[in-house]
Amino acid sequence: MLTPSPLSDRLLLPVVFLAGVGTLGIEMVMPRLLAPFFGTSQPIWAVVIGMTLVYLAAGYWLGGRLADRRPDGRLLYWLIAWAGLLCAIIPLVARPLLRLAQVSLKTVAAGGFLSSLAVVVLLFAAPVILMAMVGPFAVRLKLLQAEQGVAAAGRTAGTISALSTLGSIVGTFLTVLVLIPLVGTSATIFLFAAFLVALGAIGLRDWRALLLLAIVAALASAHAGLGGELKSADCFNCRLLAERESAYHYIQVADQEVRYSSGVSDPRRVLILNEGQAIHSIYRLKYEQTGDPLDLLTDGGPWDYFAVAPYLYPDAGPEAVRSLALLGSAAGSIPKQFLAIYGPDTLIDAVEIDPAIIDVGRRYFAMEDEDPAFPNYTTYAQDARAWLATTERSYDVIGMDAYHQPYIPFHLTTVEFFAEVRARLSPRGVAVVNAGRPASGDDRLVNALASTMLAVFPEVYVIDTRFSNAILVGVTTPVGDGAANFAANAARMAVAAEDEPRYRALQLVMYWALNEGRFGPVRRFTADQAAYRPFTDDWAPVEQLIDGLIVSEAARRTVDSLP
Repeated sequence: MLTPSPLSDRLLLPVVFLAGVGTLGIEMVMPRLLAPFFGTSQPIWAVVIGMTLVYLAAGYWLGGRLADRRPDGRLLYWLIAWAGLLCAIIPLVARPLLRLAQVSLKTVAAGGFLSSLAVVVLLFAAPVILMAMVGPFAVRLKLLQAEQGVAAAGRTAGTISALSTLGSIVGTFLTVLVLIPLVGTSATIFLFAAFLVALGAIGLRDWRALLLLAIVAALASAHAGLGGELKSADCFNCRLLAERESAYHYIQVADQEVRYSSGVSDPRRVLILNEGQAIHSIYRLKYEQTGDPLDLLTDGGPWDYFAVAPYLYPDAGPEAVRSLALLGSAAGSIPKQFLAIYGPDTLIDAVEIDPAIIDVGRRYFAMEDEDPAFPNYTTYAQDARAWLATTERSYDVIGMDAYHQPYIPFHLTTVEFFAEVRARLSPRGVAVVNAGRPASGDDRLVNALASTMLAVFPEVYVIDTRFSNAILVGVTTPVGDGAANFAANAARMAVAAEDEPRYRALQLVMYWALNEGRFGPVRRFTADQAAYRPFTDDWAPVEQLIDGLIVSEAARRTVDSLP
């Protein structure tokens, strides 16, 4: 049996703490590696946490058995060093697997998608299992050193567990708050790999451990040599302009060339997040030359309809819309339209949880919130609901577009949330929600949100976009026949647009809402249509509902593809 050195004996407790740092640091990197391809929804976190617990359980069991069989300090340090080396392999192996997953997801090839997810998660199995073996191994070695022997077992196990847990806490915050924002996901993995190998080498004082450190450095260099973008731009006919990681998202900015059937080219800039299943902001670059609000419209995308929601009230005109609070502003597509249509003095409070997205909006999307020409436009880097609870202003429109495709933060879908929204609306204010639905028209999510809104607002209306999204509008006071009001206001808008060209954008979107909604014209959502119990802060199974939509859509596409 190899004999541990006095140095490695003295290092045992610090090593337990530092191994805890490495274990949770590796775990916190896992969802960041998956986010660009699978998103950061609760099901993904459930996979990450569940599999990590499986790895930890396996490591604890194996570590205890191995420690009883070979209570050798040098073996413990070799386990740590090898865990570091295995970490260094992950960024190189994960990239081709994740790109395979990207293709599988786009074509709804569920087998390739799920297998890629499984393989990438399993990549973390070996290093996490090896690191989990440190705790029981350290308990065994410490008991060998203790004069009281087994009489000190409880105290020894408690000390080891406490140190490992404290290290895990440090590893969690160090990874999320410092390393990933500072150097990125792959570099963080290599830093942890080098850290673990170095930790093992210090305990071993063996040149072979230094060789492992050299291998880690070579792998890091090879990864850096691959260079290039993490993945291609997730949209049709797009060229990636910039990509970055933030504390919340993997962010892509791309230039997209849209060509109409007439042959006219329409260059655009788009914002894409995480797995790329939706575009979160669009800026038509033509607007820089024309200044015409028509050139900000996105051919009937959901952003276009927020500005027309107030016209469900009778005798509503543009002069009555003076303020907007937008929860989930992304790169500022909706505020840009409001400012162009309703004027530069319009009060706009935009809320976006990710400061990096705000920075991207200012840098690439000409966001106006720091422009003196738009003095009443402010962007807040906060959680939407937390911000709403602190504001004392009232708004004519409160828009909600904070929905993280394909999943929705549950706390922005509940009766309690919509009650807070209603409390901040003016007497003729509207709450506007962008609700996604698949191309097949499966209305379950739309119905669930509308059913919940109907528990708060006296009337709820559905405006179908020219694509698959539905815009849900809750009014603070009953409007009578909102669809008839909307049609009458649209007729008056056609007259107003002759004198004020900027209102032509409102006129066009109102025409779309009345005549070109993909699943029907503007209509009221009634209680007899409500198929769901209203969501609450205590019960809001949003993820389960959306998972059902995804499975149904995948099955439908699979059936459609059969010969």
